Amino acid sequence: MPCCKGCTFGAVRKKQNIVLEKLLVEDYAAEGKALARVEGKVIFIEGAVPGDVVDVRLGKSKKDWAEGHALHFHAYSKDRVEPFCQHFGVCGGCQWQMLPYEKQLQSKHRQVEEVLKRIGKVELPPFIPIAGAGETRFYRNKLEYTFSTKEYTEAKPPARPRMLKGGVYEHITPGAPNGVTYSSEKPQRPQTDHGPGALGFHAKGFFDKVVHIEKCWLQPEPTNEIRNAIRQYALDNGISFYDIRSHQGMLRTMQVRITTTGEVMVNLVVGEDNKKKLMPLLEWLVASFPQITTLLYTINLKWNDSLFDQNPLVYKGKGYVEEMLEDFRFKIGPKSFFQTNSRQGEKLYQITRDFAELDGSQVVYDLYCGTGSIGIFCSRGAKKIVGVEVVEAAIEDAKENAQLNGIDHGVFFSGDVIDVCNDAFFTEHGRPDVIITDPPRAGMHEKLVHKILEMEAPTVVYVSCNPATQARDLALLDAKYAVTKVQPVDMFPHTHHIENVVQLKLRSKNP
Repeated sequence: MPCCKGCTFGAVRKKQNIVLEKLLVEDYAAEGKALARVEGKVIFIEGAVPGDVVDVRLGKSKKDWAEGHALHFHAYSKDRVEPFCQHFGVCGGCQWQMLPYEKQLQSKHRQVEEVLKRIGKVELPPFIPIAGAGETRFYRNKLEYTFSTKEYTEAKPPARPRMLKGGVYEHITPGAPNGVTYSSEKPQRPQTDHGPGALGFHAKGFFDKVVHIEKCWLQPEPTNEIRNAIRQYALDNGISFYDIRSHQGMLRTMQVRITTTGEVMVNLVVGEDNKKKLMPLLEWLVASFPQITTLLYTINLKWNDSLFDQNPLVYKGKGYVEEMLEDFRFKIGPKSFFQTNSRQGEKLYQITRDFAELDGSQVVYDLYCGTGSIGIFCSRGAKKIVGVEVVEAAIEDAKENAQLNGIDHGVFFSGDVIDVCNDAFFTEHGRPDVIITDPPRAGMHEKLVHKILEMEAPTVVYVSCNPATQARDLALLDAKYAVTKVQPVDMFPHTHHIENVVQLKLRSKNP
């Protein structure tokens, strides 16, 4: 039963239909949600922005909070703008196109402040304003597209336009005033299991259905031209698309990397070892798109799409592309990790280097160093760079990138930092003066936090893609370190993702 004003919250069972009516959305919350309050309870809402007045269908309800999605809009926020992508709200790649970019930045900055205060509970300095992106469209250097027999299609109301201002849609609703209602839910229906084939991104909430993307605004051309042409070639020549449920089909995924240097790499991943079909496709692709500087193909006969244990083969070119950050060169292969926003990655590394406060005398430990990009970026201000990373292939890339940039005072080691950084290692390479750590979303292992406390480097720079786990780690580091600088960095415009850089200084020991 729908709720009305003054309702008492109860458990939201699987088939219940609890709707809270005419809520004024008050503020932004974490991970792209907004919030309202009812009877002192916080309601987290998907698909709404502050200033909207909405009906909310709950999906979960706890003692102090609940969450749901905007079902019907009674009034729209003055902050809403028109999304620029026709696929917005379906593919899930962007969540905030209905917000002006300056509002996105304000929300992300405040989110980092609130999370660090609420979870970290450590003393914080005034934050440096968030570093926004100069380019908010076509900013990604890497995208991965999926081929599928199951295309996620959209219902098409017969008479009225579907999208209104700010990502709100008009639904044909017999019996409603004027025959329509309005909500953030895009009119849609699941696709039948068989179709001509889709090439694009997974539909939001579906692992087996793919939205056929006509134009994506995340990566510059020729990515859209290449993707659409390959799909049409496959349809014209009877090349099958992959069916994730039956584990059958030729074309599986496609990775496209485009660097600021103008190089283009395409890696076509296929699910059948069928050279009679594959080679003509690759030959056509080379002839049709001379912009492709490196073309690879990968034969993946496994059930999963991971390329970690696969061997991409070169059909054309040198097998990799090169990217420039400042005047540093980085070699990027089909399996290499690299910041997916090159220009913002450069800004992120500049902030990290500034926070390290290097003067040429320090030994810098780069933990979770990946392919060595942060360490290399800081190398000219350091006496020595020591990189540690658990992924052996990434360390090989780091060594190659160091050589590419003429860095002879950088050493890189594969292994768990807990095992690598022992007394014998310190004796050989020196104790760190500066530690830079850039862990995955899960944050640092507690043992690593204790290892950093044990190392007692005067300066620690913590780069994070998840302020919540960063805040948790800062609380542990507070035993010996004070937070002295904080600056968020927006790497992914129109999404809720945010990076944050924190400088910590070792506290003076009691005399």
